[in-house]
Amino acid sequence: MTAPLRIGFIPLIDAAGLIVAVEKGFVRVEGLDVQLVREVSWSNVRDKLNIGLFDAAHSLAPVPIASSLGIGHIRVPIVAPLTLSLNGNAVTVSPPLYAAIVHELDGDRLDPMATARALARVVAARRRSGSAPLTFGMTFPFSAHNYLLRFWMAAGHVDPDEDVRLVVLPPPFMVDSMASGQIDGFCVGAPWNSIAVDRGVGRVLHFGSDIVQRAAEKVLAVRQIWADKNPHVLAALVRAVFRAAEFAEVPENRTEVAQILARDEYIGVDAGVILRTLEGRLKVASDGTSREDSRFMMLAREDASAPDPLQAAWLYAQMVRWKQTPMNREGLKRAQAVFRPDLFEAALGRANAQQTGSSAMGAFAGPVFAPETIEAYFAALSAEPGSR
Repeated sequence: MTAPLRIGFIPLIDAAGLIVAVEKGFVRVEGLDVQLVREVSWSNVRDKLNIGLFDAAHSLAPVPIASSLGIGHIRVPIVAPLTLSLNGNAVTVSPPLYAAIVHELDGDRLDPMATARALARVVAARRRSGSAPLTFGMTFPFSAHNYLLRFWMAAGHVDPDEDVRLVVLPPPFMVDSMASGQIDGFCVGAPWNSIAVDRGVGRVLHFGSDIVQRAAEKVLAVRQIWADKNPHVLAALVRAVFRAAEFAEVPENRTEVAQILARDEYIGVDAGVILRTLEGRLKVASDGTSREDSRFMMLAREDASAPDPLQAAWLYAQMVRWKQTPMNREGLKRAQAVFRPDLFEAALGRANAQQTGSSAMGAFAGPVFAPETIEAYFAALSAEPGSR
């Protein structure tokens, strides 16, 4: 056994790989002793990882990039040797906002472009009437939640920095904030969208996979200096978490996994809600209306666990687009170097086929994205009417 590893996590279903690795003994098989530490906010997770109070962390995928580049905080080089999940978010709105969007809708309510344009009309009507701007919650400035909301809104010519308010809230606080009327919508990971629906205070408008079909959501994050000093421990941890994620993906195991995650020390919500999420079968309205999408959250399927530098490049592009950092080729290169498929492949003792090209992202709108032509991507964005 190695010295105990302290790993921070947020109560979300996409922490399943870490939690199952501990509860089902995958870490013990690798000779590891892991202590999971539940946190409330992503800033706590980031800060404790950066100063070494955590050896590793369940992390928002953009955070290691921001930390490695010194954006929004001190610069601490972080690497991501494993992706914990692709997708898993949803955009949920209050019943009054949902009704307003449907009233303005010209098209399919499952089409993000149609709802984005309807939102623009709602925003314009509120401005004419003198109403306060709509407020949307997201979990962290450097998060897929933030970028998915912005991507969706901007496609409909809603300026997320001028036309609405975006506020940061920890995931477990989203539902209460909507219930109290403090926010009109939010983008957050499972299970909190489902909890809002079950409480009758929210309606799921879009799955994150409607906006971007394949988006890196959470990663296993470690400090570069720790990875360099502990290569064998890191490889063992990657193997344990990957095999736990594979276990969680097996349909026959999902009931047991849901019961584990439901425990108070982990997520602390009804196991049925978690099971539906693992199956990609979510209730989207309080009347029982549901949607199914096998791509709603991917833990290990379709090479989901392999860190993909294309994903890192897309996240960096969103940071540039929303003025969190200036664009430069060195920054792009450093961002891509954060996602480490080489460490993943070495830990598993095999090469892993990486998806490449725009099809790996599958954004519903906007120009084709490729790191090699990132300047053309920004030029095409700026040429679109109402875009920024």
